[in-house]
Amino acid sequence: MIGGGFQNAFKIPELKKRIIFTLALIAVYRIGVHVPTPGIDHVALAEFFARAKGTLLGLFDMFSGGALERLSVFALGIMPYISASIIIQLLTVVIPHLEKLSKEGEQGRKKITQYTRYGTVVLSIIQGFGISVGLERMTGPGGVSVVLDPGWSFRLMTVITLTSGTAFIMWLGEQITERGIGNGISLIIFAGIVARVPTAIGKTYRLLSTGEMGIFIVLLLLSMMVLVVGFIIFIEQGQRRIPVQYPKRVVGRKMYGGQSTHLPLKINTSGVIPPIFASSIIMFPATIASFINVPWMQSIANAMSPGGLIYNLLYVAFIFFFCYFYTAVTFNPVDVADNMKKYGGYIPGIRPGKRTSEYIDKVLTRITLGGAIYVSVVCVLPSILISRFNVPFYFGGTALLIVVGVAIDTMAQMESHMLPRHYEGFLKRSGSRLRGRR
Repeated sequence: MIGGGFQNAFKIPELKKRIIFTLALIAVYRIGVHVPTPGIDHVALAEFFARAKGTLLGLFDMFSGGALERLSVFALGIMPYISASIIIQLLTVVIPHLEKLSKEGEQGRKKITQYTRYGTVVLSIIQGFGISVGLERMTGPGGVSVVLDPGWSFRLMTVITLTSGTAFIMWLGEQITERGIGNGISLIIFAGIVARVPTAIGKTYRLLSTGEMGIFIVLLLLSMMVLVVGFIIFIEQGQRRIPVQYPKRVVGRKMYGGQSTHLPLKINTSGVIPPIFASSIIMFPATIASFINVPWMQSIANAMSPGGLIYNLLYVAFIFFFCYFYTAVTFNPVDVADNMKKYGGYIPGIRPGKRTSEYIDKVLTRITLGGAIYVSVVCVLPSILISRFNVPFYFGGTALLIVVGVAIDTMAQMESHMLPRHYEGFLKRSGSRLRGRR
């Protein structure tokens, strides 16, 4: 069924062009991951990261698609852009000028996007400088310095290189969103995570063959991942349907009968945004702290290691915050209630207007709580279990949620191009049509 959907996708010239364009830009991104930053002893750096497995650096490296471990030109990844987006969205709530821009349609969104780009460059410079200073203090085997020629020339070159790399990734993501199949930033993170799967499988096989990891543990982990994937798909497709009734109306000399429909509210309206935003917020200061060889900074970095109590508590708190915040940004119950009232629609038993918006907001608040709990459990619980089993790669619930969520959204985007042209989607039954988050 899914295979037939992909075959049909390539029968549509416009969609085929978008898919090829997206794959080409992702290939460019993956090539850039392997382009090293100048002035680094990569043998010493590899030794340092071998000791950093399972720490916050391992999580950051997962989001950068392995670019941080190689310290490539894309080492900062897309996280500065995500952090800038968070800051701009938070400022939109408190700064009237930004709030006004957000309501001015396409022109306002372009201006906000421009501010986000400026913020990305500023954060990249700060983070790049912190990493360059930290690299000068790092040593590999035998006390060999990671940096070949320390000094301000190295720092300046590193800041320019890493900032340019992040700006280029940001441009790639925007191009995929506009001219590709959409979800550009999410697809770049998706590609980085999936690209590490073969390496993770190879490492697991070597541990299994040497007896360092038992076959029972491997089967248990695989079973857990399969169950988590199934659970994610089930919840991501879950909806709370609010019944909506439209009365009979007369148009000219004809009377049109009333229509019964529903307002679908997804359990996880915010999708994969909360774990990505939460990870970005935690990783920005903690990554710089991990590179700076100062005792109290190292204590902070160690306390923020994935699987630790402080990290998990902060992670869950940020997930809850962004579940509610992003839902409030993308879904306005007042606007929905006004549109329903404008066309004569009403929820049975609820007065149109203010009472309707209050009812929708009440239902949305309740299901968002369930969605926040679901995202927290999926992101944190598997990570705790995997850290206890000493798995040689970081592929916890966060990665699974992003991979499955982005895959569902991407297939929904492709179906939106296929169905109007009377092509079958990825599932043959019309009642099983994929539902994207938007």
